[in-house]
Amino acid sequence: MLDMKFLRENPDIVKQNIKNKFQDEKLPMVDEVIALDEKRRTIQQEADDLRNRKNILSKQIGGLMKEGKKEEAEKVKAEVAADAARLAELEAQEGPVADEIQKIMYVIPNIIDPSVPIGKDDSENVEVTKYGEPVVPDFEIPYHTEIMERFDGIDLDAAGRVAGNGFYYLMGDIARLHSAVISYARDFMIDRGFTYCVPPFMIRSNVVTGVMSFAEMDAMMYKIEGEDLFLIGTSEHSMIGKFIDQLIEEDKLPQTLTSYSPCFRKEKGAHGIEERGVYRIHQFEKQEMIVVCKPEESPMWFDKLWQNTVDLFRSMDIPVRTLECCSGDLADLKVKSFDVEAWSPRQKKYFEVGSCSNLGDAQARRLRIRVNAKDGKYFAHTLNNTVVAPPRMLIAFLENNLCADGSVKIPEVLRPYMGGTERLIPKH
Repeated sequence: MLDMKFLRENPDIVKQNIKNKFQDEKLPMVDEVIALDEKRRTIQQEADDLRNRKNILSKQIGGLMKEGKKEEAEKVKAEVAADAARLAELEAQEGPVADEIQKIMYVIPNIIDPSVPIGKDDSENVEVTKYGEPVVPDFEIPYHTEIMERFDGIDLDAAGRVAGNGFYYLMGDIARLHSAVISYARDFMIDRGFTYCVPPFMIRSNVVTGVMSFAEMDAMMYKIEGEDLFLIGTSEHSMIGKFIDQLIEEDKLPQTLTSYSPCFRKEKGAHGIEERGVYRIHQFEKQEMIVVCKPEESPMWFDKLWQNTVDLFRSMDIPVRTLECCSGDLADLKVKSFDVEAWSPRQKKYFEVGSCSNLGDAQARRLRIRVNAKDGKYFAHTLNNTVVAPPRMLIAFLENNLCADGSVKIPEVLRPYMGGTERLIPKH
């Protein structure tokens, strides 16, 4: 959410930012919210004047009564009563105006970083750097569920009977590999100085609206019927929510946390053939990282966060690339975002396995996360990034470590989490 003062003083910058995000339908909102803000400030000024006048008149009434001027005191009392009625009218107007301003401000997009490429959608995202050499082996690589089935490692039919489409049972070596990746990612981030956390898996509506846009919420979140609770779509929501309404001492920054959680998503819409199996699902597990920091440090932390994911995948010999999201592909709260994509030897292309975002002070404004500094208070900056999100990450892992005989190599870094196993041998 933007600062109202910034929008009021820089409407042309805000409008150009809206155009850069190809959301021209939102342009009238800028003038609308400025007019509402002017109305609110007029109401507030009149209300403050009436409150001050009440204090003055109350003292006059006391003085007149002491002097025995009862008739004059009654006239002043009548003025106070009239002012009180007018003040009640103003206070009744103030709430709805403030609510309408907030509603619009929640929809106007955050100002993107000047370095963000301008483009309409994800087809115009820009490749930044590749890491590792993409390899296409001289043998056929089956679809990921077929690989898993050779190890008796997945049961989609049973999951369909139990929960419906978009769910899965992972079994045996594949399930163990899934847990090994999560455990390795946890320790990887702890070794990089992050504090490990297991957060709540449900959050209240005020946290939901603090961390994401209404459009994202509708597309992602599952609501708990009869409760003011939502299942988290990613642990960054409850991790950032941890700081709601907090005044953080500046010397306690940065806050660097890495979290494990299950994630639950509606995943609305139709999906292509490559998104079958465990690629796009309603339930998965994830290791996440978040940072709460000083504004001037957020660009540095942004680069550190996406590099962590690159380093993790490279430690398992999986080629990756970073892709910068263009203006039209950025969610409204984001200042800048990189996707990390892993190489798929089967598809002969990269696919998304993680996303790193700098949200500036947008979430902090919504959640009222402030920093107490020597020279005053200010809103913190928040960032988040995927460390690893199996089972999707397992697709890249299995394809890149599959051997011609159908076995799967276990990289050295994962072997301690797999009981020393160096290779998985298929059952079929």
